[in-house]
Amino acid sequence: MHKVVFHIDEAEKWSHTMGNIKNLLDYGNSEDEDYQVTVLVNGDGIMGYLMTTGRKAVKNLGKEFVRFHACKNAMKSHGIAAKDLPDNVEIVPAGVADLIALQEQGYSYIKP
Repeated sequence: MHKVVFHIDEAEKWSHTMGNIKNLLDYGNSEDEDYQVTVLVNGDGIMGYLMTTGRKAVKNLGKEFVRFHACKNAMKSHGIAAKDLPDNVEIVPAGVADLIALQEQGYSYIKP
């Protein structure tokens, strides 16, 4: 099992990142490799959860066992409440601390 964390901190990086994840999962399926993917979103990237791209990604990729995290600090600084996020998005206290914890758990870090 390969563990990967994709980091989005700019709203305009959502589409590119989702393409990377889809390509990785397609590759894994074709090569019989399993990938456990977490998407950590902080900074201005948090706005992506309010956009169609982000909502569709959570809905569609969540079915492929991709986990989505939202930084509580970024939510606060951008005026986003938990109720504004798509279902199945986990709120983490601090995005940077989440990235550290995931990497300590063996996740490879990818920043498109």
